[in-house]
Amino acid sequence: MDNDTARFPFPFQPYSIQEQFMEALYTTLDQGKVGIFESPTGTGKSLSLICGALTWLKDYEAKKKEEVARLLKEEEDEKAKAASGGAELDWITAFVEKKAERDQVNKLKDEEIKRKRREEKLEMIRHNAQLKYALKRKTEEEDELSKLLQETSREAGPDSLDSSQDAEDERLILAEYESDDETAPKKGLGDDDEDDLEEEHVTKIYYCSRTHSQLAQFVHEVQKSPYGSSISLVSLGSRQNLCINPEVVRLGSTHLINDRCMEMQKNKHAKEKTEKAEGEPKRRRGVAKATCPFSGFEKLMTMRDEVLVEVRDIEQLVTLGRKTHTCPYYGTRKAIPAAQLVVLPYQTLLHAGTRQASGIQLKDQVVIIDEAHNLADTLTCIHSAEVTGAQLCRAHSQLTQYCDRYRSRLKAKNLMYIKQILFVLEGLVRTLGGKVGQNPNTQRSQPGTELQTINDYLFKANIDNINFFKLQRYFEKSMISRKLSGFAERYEGSGVTTHATGNKENRRTEGLGRFLQSLQNKDTVPPEDQKGADETKPNITSPMMLVESFLLALTSANQDGRVVIQSQAFVSQCSVRFLLLNAAVHFAEVLKDCRAVIIAGGTMQPVADFKEQLLLAAGVREERIREFSCGHVIPPENILPIVLCVGPSGQELEFTFQTRDTPKMMEETGRVLSNICNIVPGGVVCFFPSYEYERKILEFWESSGVLQRLASRKKIFQEPKKASQVEQVLSEYSRCIQRCKTTACGLSGALLFSVVGGKMSEGINFSDDLGRCIVMVGMPYPNIKSPELIEKMAYLDKNMPHIGGRSPGRALVENLCMKAVNQSIGRAIRHRGDYACVVLLDRRFSRPATLQKIPEWIRTSTKTHTTFGPAFASIRKFFLEKKEKEKALNC
Repeated sequence: MDNDTARFPFPFQPYSIQEQFMEALYTTLDQGKVGIFESPTGTGKSLSLICGALTWLKDYEAKKKEEVARLLKEEEDEKAKAASGGAELDWITAFVEKKAERDQVNKLKDEEIKRKRREEKLEMIRHNAQLKYALKRKTEEEDELSKLLQETSREAGPDSLDSSQDAEDERLILAEYESDDETAPKKGLGDDDEDDLEEEHVTKIYYCSRTHSQLAQFVHEVQKSPYGSSISLVSLGSRQNLCINPEVVRLGSTHLINDRCMEMQKNKHAKEKTEKAEGEPKRRRGVAKATCPFSGFEKLMTMRDEVLVEVRDIEQLVTLGRKTHTCPYYGTRKAIPAAQLVVLPYQTLLHAGTRQASGIQLKDQVVIIDEAHNLADTLTCIHSAEVTGAQLCRAHSQLTQYCDRYRSRLKAKNLMYIKQILFVLEGLVRTLGGKVGQNPNTQRSQPGTELQTINDYLFKANIDNINFFKLQRYFEKSMISRKLSGFAERYEGSGVTTHATGNKENRRTEGLGRFLQSLQNKDTVPPEDQKGADETKPNITSPMMLVESFLLALTSANQDGRVVIQSQAFVSQCSVRFLLLNAAVHFAEVLKDCRAVIIAGGTMQPVADFKEQLLLAAGVREERIREFSCGHVIPPENILPIVLCVGPSGQELEFTFQTRDTPKMMEETGRVLSNICNIVPGGVVCFFPSYEYERKILEFWESSGVLQRLASRKKIFQEPKKASQVEQVLSEYSRCIQRCKTTACGLSGALLFSVVGGKMSEGINFSDDLGRCIVMVGMPYPNIKSPELIEKMAYLDKNMPHIGGRSPGRALVENLCMKAVNQSIGRAIRHRGDYACVVLLDRRFSRPATLQKIPEWIRTSTKTHTTFGPAFASIRKFFLEKKEKEKALNC
């Protein structure tokens, strides 16, 4: 025990399962394997990941230093031996023969020198308060100067205003597009500047999770860990989260913030290049293009060092940036090479383009993907794309009017590609049954769903002769989507007229602003269809970005994806979506480059999906995969999982699609829930398999009086339809339970109705009295008639091996169901002293193959009851014992 604790520094005495977790993690990293790690919430998973992984990193760096010292000593010994022997010719021969080895030694020497210099500088920053004060004073002086310059520019006359408008227009013009084959990498911020501490990426750990709050929580755990004062950690975020330039932040939307920021960086580099040029004739004076005052090179280098010497989350980085008047977004990117731990969201790591743009290099590094129970779905979503008919028509209208306005200032190659994009857009709208140049809200379409291969869809749209790889390169290099977004943002509602000719009446007579407004006009849409129009409004200025994402998806291999055409009553509501079938094709690069990959989560069962669809399909050998699952820290007597096969009146509980809507089944479910609410204190959370079934059963219960009986024991709450209302409902639910516990209000707590896969089934903690009982009504199988699911099943049946006589497609359906169940029932037990009852209402849960897919710490305590009486008695006994125990502790 003492040896293990010494090996893994921990802020307190770790549980035995935490020691097992860290030991398994250390071995997996050391052997360069791919690990699937399951550790239930409440078992200290984050801290185990931190201490286990950083202990390995510390030991790895120590071994590396020893190896460098050994190689350098061998070199010195060989030189000394050659000098003492006097055989110069033999020494030269040996030198040539061992040139590769000596080159490696020289490289190691350089790295060691840079590492020492970096560590010395960071150590100086940690302890030199005077240096920090001097830097702070310098940045404050620079900020005062910046403010003075801004005030001066505001006081300029009307000529200055006109010139700034011209400069703004100039910003929207596409630069000349030189070559389709130009593949030179783009230079990032500061690439032209020489940094004496610039070095190759040190061995590091990339940690990613789903949400901003989960990442912040992880960073706080690092701060509290024994490594909090010694580790170099960088938290990466988007410009929207990290930008401190008020002129940019006020733009609001993500794409506009990105566009403005990149434009400012481009202006900055153009200005630097002009200042460095010598002997060139003086250019005609014009209005200086806007640059960001927060991204000076010296400031960013200071920010980089500040980031590396202290562990900070996103909010703390923003605070630091505002204090030092330095951009946290570029400052953190500068810190990536020297960082030992990089914390970042899923999208940044799992999307190759975003990864490259962020300066992330995975070669020989370690990746930890936390909260990874939906990793396959996450990869599918990241690399899928959807665009509506309204958005396609907007993109066509905007690009047409952009081209008409700036035609005389655009080079031939730009015009050629714009014509190509317009041709593609016409084809895409045609597949939805519409025509460009006409209002999509008034164009009728035939409702239905069609699913096609990529090649068949391109042929249907009559764009199969377009080179989408060249077109994608043009999108990327010209940044036309961003230019178009800026154009629409500037001229929306200003009555800009186009000069299109021909029979396209709308385009000839309506300005951009009026046309866009007509697309939003609810009066042209029947009331029952207003929802679809509303859903597309947020993307009013950026439809081309969605089109670009969709066209990029179409460059996938034909067998890896499908195109889903969803037609509605009006073309504006129709959509075309790319569905990725093979997530492994994008995950394979991560697995190939990394030294080791850890896929971790609170509930990873069933793991078959991960192994078959993401690992084995990506070429990972079986022997490289390691699975680890630990139990819970709670004692077994603190959880009571029950499979209930029969209700109080003897009605068999099996919620199949054919039986679950019958009055008998809904009445029996109401009786079960009423009995549970009579004996369970605090909060009861009831999960239904779908929103539709929740609506049906609640309507039936209201008409039959069941809801009134339930309300007499517990106040009833329902999962809200809007995500923004979740916090409010949870807060009221919590207050009600606390009030019932402390005052004699006639109620024993609260009952919360929720849906599997809904807003309450993931990321919400029903700890202690908030979730004393979780009730799962039926098995939440996905819609087997969904065209997307049918295609996914067919793909798996064709490309994945059949195991135990079961088809991979059928296994997918069962695994999706049980994965959703596991996430929902895992909401209750959240810490060592917690206790709860889990009631699974469906006899199908008792099947051995189904039970096997429930997490082991729940499965080992699960009891199946074929009659209601014994089940009810065990629940009553469970809570009476807990009540007596709590009384004894209070006494």
